[in-house]
Amino acid sequence: MSRRSPSRPAEPTSARRPAWARFLVVAMALVSLFFAWLCHVGPSWHPLLVLLVYVPLPLLTVPAVMAVLASLWLSWWWRGVALTSLALVLTVVMGLVWGTPDEGVGRVRLMTYNVKAYLAMQRAGGPQALAAEFAAHDADVIVLQDSAELEPMQDDERAPLWNLMFGKREIFYRGQYMIASRYPLRDCRVGLLQGQVVDKAHSYLHCQVQVGQRAFDLVTVHLVTPRQGLVAVRREGLDGLDQWRQNLSYRTEQAVALVNQLRGRARPLVLAGDLNAPERTEVLRILMGQLGLRDAFSSAGFGYGYTHGHSLRLGLSFLRIDHILVSDDIGVAAVEVGGAEGSEHRPVIADLLLQRTY
Repeated sequence: MSRRSPSRPAEPTSARRPAWARFLVVAMALVSLFFAWLCHVGPSWHPLLVLLVYVPLPLLTVPAVMAVLASLWLSWWWRGVALTSLALVLTVVMGLVWGTPDEGVGRVRLMTYNVKAYLAMQRAGGPQALAAEFAAHDADVIVLQDSAELEPMQDDERAPLWNLMFGKREIFYRGQYMIASRYPLRDCRVGLLQGQVVDKAHSYLHCQVQVGQRAFDLVTVHLVTPRQGLVAVRREGLDGLDQWRQNLSYRTEQAVALVNQLRGRARPLVLAGDLNAPERTEVLRILMGQLGLRDAFSSAGFGYGYTHGHSLRLGLSFLRIDHILVSDDIGVAAVEVGGAEGSEHRPVIADLLLQRTY
């Protein structure tokens, strides 16, 4: 009697492979490749492509996972394509960062935070939530945007809460901005971002921070929000694209104006604030490229570092638009993103090294 060799499961033939599964895997592969290209090349090509950078890209994980599940009905090659698409979404498309901390001395902890004080003051427990965020990170230097409504706290019954937030830090504030520092502040001034839109919302603060024998320039800025342009496109479709183009040109114009005013500085520079632009956009490329800056989170952080979006309908952060940018002579030992309870923006906290070791 002849022995039968053990049978092995046959690979699915083309007739057995569901067409819907092949379609889903191919479609997801094309989408992931398009957004991967967009993240590194596309945004500067056309305003409509920049618009796509502001969509909730983490939602792409849903069809990517569905494509992986669909590939189980297909051969190993299809499964590899589906897994590669998912990997692209989780890394390149969603902006996964795996930085390398610098070494050096002269550690200073800096926090930038758009506190949206006009909303926090109206919300039950809002000031307390902000105070808890400040206490959790205990930064040496704090820069705030949308903070004007905090100022009256220091002179009324909420003064103890003000002291809890800022302690004995030296404070300089104008308009929506505030800088609070445990180190002496020197030569503080307000600068205007000249262009088509000039008002208090489009100014910036510039101080020199003296840490022992070392000093650095500290700038905090809040560039024009993309909200109006995004809303116009959502409500009017292509008819709203002109307003989006104008909105984008304002933000780019402000970046160029800031570069022109800060170029030629003698000291190391830290530029921190709500820039209303992801790192992959032209606005950040202008600031970093022409001022010789790098993003602290990209340099030493790990993860996605999203700071905005949790107050929207989606309920989770999906945009990294709040940044700490530093010149190359300043090291970044560690960086993290704070909590979502106090504001529509999460703070960014970085441990900087004033003397970087190369």
